Amino acid sequence: MNALLTDWTGDFALPPFAAITDADFAPAFDAALEQARANIAAIAGNPEAPDFANTIAALEGAEALLDRVSGVFYNLAGADSNDAREALQRELAPKMSAFASEVTNNAALFARIEALWQGRDTLGLGAEELRVLTLYRQMFVRSGALLQGDQAERLTAVKARLAVLGTEFSQNLLAEERGWFMVLSEPDFEGLPDFVVASARAAGVEKDAGGPVVTLNRSLIVPFLQFSPRRALRERAYAAWVARGANGNAHDNRAIAAEILALRHERAALLGYASFADYKLEPEMAKTPQAVRDLLMRVWEPARAKALADAAVLEAMLHADGIAGPLEPWDWRYYSEKRRKAEHDLDEAALKPFLSLDAMLAAQFDCANRLFGLEFRELPGPFYHPDVRGWEVTRKGAHVAVFLGDYFARGSKRSGAWCSAMRSQKKLGGEVRPIVVNVCNFAKGEPCLLSYDDARTLFHEFGHALHQMLSDVTYGFISGTSVARDFVELPSQLYEHWLEVPQVLEQHARHWQTGDAMPAEMLQRLLAAGTYDQGFATVEFISSALVDLAFHEGTPPADPMQKQAEVLEAIGMPRAIRMRHATPHFAHVFSGDGYSSGYYSYMWSEVMDADAFAAFEEAGDPFDPATAARLETFILSAGGSEEADVLYTKFRGRMPGVEPLLKGRGLLETA
Repeated sequence: MNALLTDWTGDFALPPFAAITDADFAPAFDAALEQARANIAAIAGNPEAPDFANTIAALEGAEALLDRVSGVFYNLAGADSNDAREALQRELAPKMSAFASEVTNNAALFARIEALWQGRDTLGLGAEELRVLTLYRQMFVRSGALLQGDQAERLTAVKARLAVLGTEFSQNLLAEERGWFMVLSEPDFEGLPDFVVASARAAGVEKDAGGPVVTLNRSLIVPFLQFSPRRALRERAYAAWVARGANGNAHDNRAIAAEILALRHERAALLGYASFADYKLEPEMAKTPQAVRDLLMRVWEPARAKALADAAVLEAMLHADGIAGPLEPWDWRYYSEKRRKAEHDLDEAALKPFLSLDAMLAAQFDCANRLFGLEFRELPGPFYHPDVRGWEVTRKGAHVAVFLGDYFARGSKRSGAWCSAMRSQKKLGGEVRPIVVNVCNFAKGEPCLLSYDDARTLFHEFGHALHQMLSDVTYGFISGTSVARDFVELPSQLYEHWLEVPQVLEQHARHWQTGDAMPAEMLQRLLAAGTYDQGFATVEFISSALVDLAFHEGTPPADPMQKQAEVLEAIGMPRAIRMRHATPHFAHVFSGDGYSSGYYSYMWSEVMDADAFAAFEEAGDPFDPATAARLETFILSAGGSEEADVLYTKFRGRMPGVEPLLKGRGLLETA
């Protein structure tokens, strides 16, 4: 009995994780693909004239089993991988791409969609139905439905190869991150706070290294770089961190990146676009590469000026320590932390005991309750890994969603943080409520203590989760986060603002041992330092976004590393700062098409999130019920039911300018 193919009759129709084995996945995919192909063939070959119900609504349910199996497998492949799952991922990449091409290349099926599109004004469709029809046709056209013969065959081959390469890129990066660690001896603990030592010991146990280690997990390596006075060790750790995917071994991603860029350009050309960036940005809010560049450069100049001024201060501190030569990238975080402590009397080692994971989970849930009336009841599990926790989400006693949180770093999990849905919300054929997953990579400890940046990440991903949980549409195709890429980060980045609300931290930032509230003066210093080091943070982000854009704007570079260097030189990249994501480990851009030509979208959304939170400030209450209701109605529950700018304007009454963003990052004085 294959647990993936049976009816899931447990609470909330959760996947029966304990009954699912790795051996179940391949036959489940085979059965699901066979069923989906039969359903698609029946829709395409339907002798009845096409209408919305027998074509578009039918397509909505055609891949239900495939969606269910994929929802489990791909979540596990990212968060708890193993050799069997990685092998199946490689096998599935071309197979799933081929199936997607079969669907969009199905001439009879597209003819039905096109007939509906051409006659849309006579069908009596509601607004949501018209939007879904429009997006289906757009998807088919952008996938090559208008191509024929050799061009259609070549596009299918290109997309299949891209799927394979994206999987290889991801797995290479995971192998690089899993394989490197630096063993620490007792003298290497000099200057390290207890929480860093505890995390290093826990990582050593996980790696079976026989002692404490520094790994390439951001929640461990960043505090090590912040606090270790041992410059040689900082340099060694930093060098390994930035070299991921570029070590000249079997996991080197540089050639893969070059091939991906070449194939993306060919894909765009086959579809009639001048560049991949033109193709990718067409359905986004930005629309054009120039609009993206204009925004990024508007922020780049003040950010660079701020970063250079900060670098001069940090370099003087380096020289005061008797170290000759320039400030290096592995020095920045160490001296910046010392400067933050000196100027703001803010010591992260003293701050973290007030930011335990449990306390910050309570804070994010409390904000969701005050804003949207959601309540959270912890569930017993088991889930897909012992670290995973789960909650039933309700409102006024009614079930809303199941929320899973997978928060600790481990070797089987890819780096970073993300939100996904094992099941998305929809109403077609009956109410379906979502199963939403937040994944982070915090250093495991007893207890798990977060940095303020970690807490911000927690809130960020929960903002995505709210977008999924509060979705209220009929069609799964436009559910939750199925929106423009440069709009999808609005709910997540907006939710970060509630972490900065003083009353939230006053209530929830409590010492994990004593239960004492964070001292008022510490809270004041924390909030006052909110824009500290924003020159650095903004520069490392925008440089990555500009490189991403340059990769996809014109002729693809034969050597992406050379192109990266040329872009950084042209914009005057400060020498002591590196890109947040260098090309060989730029998973956002190369593990799939999601953020390719789209890494800018975090900043595009930030323009809106700064303005959106201002709506609460203007109302005089960060939990203003009327503003929260508009936010839910026009943003969080609406999914992709309308164009992003239409939804935002309905919420705010207008589109925003860039000034709130500059103010929020403390860059107005340098603009």
